[in-house]
Amino acid sequence: MNKQFRFHSFLPFFLFWTLLFVPFPVGAASNPAEASNDSNKTLFNLPMDWGGQVKLQGSVSEVASDSFPGSVEDGTYFDQNINARIKNRIFFSDSSDLETHYELVFLTGDSWRRSRQLAESFLGIAGLGMGPVEDDRRLFDLTSTIKEDENYILYHRLDRLVLTLRPDWGVVRLGRQAVTWGNGLLFNPMDLFNPFAPTDIERDYKIGDDLLSIQAPIGQNANIQVLAVPRRDPESGDVEGDQSSLAGKLHFATGTLETDLMAALHYEDLVLGVGNVGYLGEAAWRVDVTWTLEDEGNRDNYLSLVANIDYSWIWAGKNFYGFMEYFFNGLGNDDYGENLLDSDFSERIERGELFSLGRHYLSGSVQVELHPLVNFNLTVINNLEDPSGILQPRLVWDARENLQLTLGAGFYYGGSGTEFGGFTVPGTGLKQKAPNRAFLWATWFF
Repeated sequence: MNKQFRFHSFLPFFLFWTLLFVPFPVGAASNPAEASNDSNKTLFNLPMDWGGQVKLQGSVSEVASDSFPGSVEDGTYFDQNINARIKNRIFFSDSSDLETHYELVFLTGDSWRRSRQLAESFLGIAGLGMGPVEDDRRLFDLTSTIKEDENYILYHRLDRLVLTLRPDWGVVRLGRQAVTWGNGLLFNPMDLFNPFAPTDIERDYKIGDDLLSIQAPIGQNANIQVLAVPRRDPESGDVEGDQSSLAGKLHFATGTLETDLMAALHYEDLVLGVGNVGYLGEAAWRVDVTWTLEDEGNRDNYLSLVANIDYSWIWAGKNFYGFMEYFFNGLGNDDYGENLLDSDFSERIERGELFSLGRHYLSGSVQVELHPLVNFNLTVINNLEDPSGILQPRLVWDARENLQLTLGAGFYYGGSGTEFGGFTVPGTGLKQKAPNRAFLWATWFF
């Protein structure tokens, strides 16, 4: 079967499944306690959990005239997004359950309008545009656009659809799920499967992948996990071995030292990795190293490394937490424009695996609890060779038990020709330069 399974084909089944299992009263009750219990029953009397969140996002950004978006229109951009996520877990037994996350997303504003014009003018340039998560590489296409025009887009998708089985010997998870490997806090070279970008502040949920995960303990202090991730060639739509991944990770502890050993056939590359987590006094340190042996490509095999240390302390009666992290990108160099046009870079950027073009980075973050309900965070990501980077201050206020407000910004610094200050992409005369922006989020949890 070479045609991808589409979300609009799956939606009737999903709606039927939801209505079939949605809690409803099964009969009249003589007292409130009985009524409460009855209202949680389902048609087949299976217990379930419901939850979710709705996030309203507004942002303002300043777009430079010599950048790609500025070639369409420069100045101040105003954007608004709404993201609703509904979560459900059905418990078939103590050893099996089905988890589903449904997302409904509405995007509008100047960035959306300009991105459509930009995509037509600069097709193939990495990092441009915005819109739905693409499922063209995944086994199932569970994303569908409801309505789209030059002013907005409304789309929905299933970000989780995973069956979990817990036999006596371990855990088996099949379907769309999120897996995180590695110990990086901002950069994470061991996390091959939809990692967060180091600049991502919004880390509520990773994007899910269609995969099989098997995990089993080995003795008292070790476990092994194996992943199989079938993917489609985005051009042909066929499941191909050179687009897929097969990976295994052994985790074990020796005293207070924890170790990960990883091996993966990822697309056509062999990726080997080792990671350690330990303690230095009251601080925790982590080091991950990966070695990528390319089957094909323009560059030699390369090494990546991340090392960090974090610590919590009390000062002036306030709770503090901070970390520092060094990242070495063996694929990077200081010719950023050529990197964007290089197939080794562009493929990994397109696949959402690589986010940095340089080679050496030193980053850090500090968080202070100003009040039990108010936290201030400042994250700094710095390219050591330019130097250039980004400052990300943000204030998080738990305004109510189920309402959180986040006020933040992203300020890019660096001279002309630097990674974050802006560099010219060959053949365009325009700069790859992210705009400074400020944002306000309101998240309601239910």
